[in-house]
Amino acid sequence: MDIKDAGSSLDSLVSSFNTRISEIQQLVVARNMYPASSVSDLSAIDSALKVLELQLHKIKIRMREETEAIPKAKKLIEASLRQQKKLQNLSSVVPPYVPDRVTKTTDDAIKCSNLEPSVEDSFVSLKLEEPAPKEKKSRISPPLFYINSEELNSVPPYMKQRITLEKVNAAINDMATYAEATSQLLTAPRKKLKENLVERAMELRDIAATETVKGKHFFLETDIRGPSLKLDNTGKAILTLLRHLGRISETRIGHHRVILLLRPH
Repeated sequence: MDIKDAGSSLDSLVSSFNTRISEIQQLVVARNMYPASSVSDLSAIDSALKVLELQLHKIKIRMREETEAIPKAKKLIEASLRQQKKLQNLSSVVPPYVPDRVTKTTDDAIKCSNLEPSVEDSFVSLKLEEPAPKEKKSRISPPLFYINSEELNSVPPYMKQRITLEKVNAAINDMATYAEATSQLLTAPRKKLKENLVERAMELRDIAATETVKGKHFFLETDIRGPSLKLDNTGKAILTLLRHLGRISETRIGHHRVILLLRPH
């Protein structure tokens, strides 16, 4: 039963009880004014008292129900407060937008990797002596390990500067997109690569085969081009912060600076 409705019902019973008391008082006054009719007045008083007893019994029942409902209401309030706290914690780490990378169609993923739909005249095969690895049936998407406010606050002030939680998590979105594009090039069927991408794909495959990079999601520093993460002062500060928090690591292979996405400890 709703607490508000129960309270209204209780108020109604109390009001009715008070009305009956007033009626009894009037009957007592009337009896003193007219002694001859006192017998009938007493009968009326008796009837009114029986009605009052019934109403008083209902009031007691209602009071007992209200008393039993109080602990349940307290538990409900406590559960609501815990849920509110959880939602606030989630809200503090969710970025202002979530990338649609996970739900992209095949065409969108191909476009992200600078690949084209299959048109036979537009493609060339990779060198036969260096065949591309077979395309995996199920490819794992790059991780999206956002940071929370506690992690950001743990970073030294000189490193954090004026970087906000939203900027960092938006940068993590961008890095996952870069790694997704790299993964597309690594796993693309040879006939789907445009001529100007063959050399880049082979270079990425050489990097992916190294002991440091093997089995990890990665992208090159030269892939950084926004929209949120750029190679400006803020972007470099974000990369430093994410290295400090264990979200990324860097290595140099040849003339490339390679950025690896890591699972937080």
